[in-house]
Amino acid sequence: MSRVIKTILSVVVMLLVSYQGIFAAARNSSNYSIQSDSINFSGGFSTSASFEQESTLGEVATGPSSSSSFNIKAGYQQMQTVYLAITTAANVTLSPSINGTIAGTANGSTSVTATTDNVAGYELYIKASSSPALISGSNSFADYTPSGANPDFTFSVGATASEFGFTPEGADVVQKYLDDGVSCNTGAGDTADSCWSGLSTTNDLIVQKLTANQPSGTPTTLKFRAENGSSNLQSAGNYTATATVTLLAR
Repeated sequence: MSRVIKTILSVVVMLLVSYQGIFAAARNSSNYSIQSDSINFSGGFSTSASFEQESTLGEVATGPSSSSSFNIKAGYQQMQTVYLAITTAANVTLSPSINGTIAGTANGSTSVTATTDNVAGYELYIKASSSPALISGSNSFADYTPSGANPDFTFSVGATASEFGFTPEGADVVQKYLDDGVSCNTGAGDTADSCWSGLSTTNDLIVQKLTANQPSGTPTTLKFRAENGSSNLQSAGNYTATATVTLLAR
């Protein structure tokens, strides 16, 4: 009797939306960045054992204001706030089911859209909650291991192995996952179903944009694949992986 493995992947978007570093710079060099500046006749930063104070004198028409169409925070002391948003990724069921006694491949995908008004852009990371990522009790698919330092252009699993991997696709995918039609981490192409890597329990940078993209945002498709080798005997079960996608302002 053949045994069937149903692989189920849950992609959990824990909205770890964070601010990181300097959002924008009025002036910068290799040694410093000034986020905002002001032309005025007095003010500055002062401290004592009891307080810290930051002030400006001489600015005109400062403060918050709004209407039905806009919100504005004018003036140096209002500073800059950054809008970040990410859509929730749908859970993924890899298909078709894999018969653990013969070669088989299962695929699935989901999408997230990141939006920010940050002029310095955003970064998107992914990581797994376990290692290996795709597990069923004590059984597992190994995390996909590329043949070299870069992702594999073609997903390839040995006859005696079973592995699980992913690839991101979209307009802002980082160089690591771009290709020249043959190899990854080279060229500027984003060939469909190419440049595969394994999930890790540490954050992997998959998307980076250096400018704002509000209001439309930028979608990124996350594709997942599980494959059983032709001579591998994979234990039957419902295999599940959980991944977290994190959005950060640059």
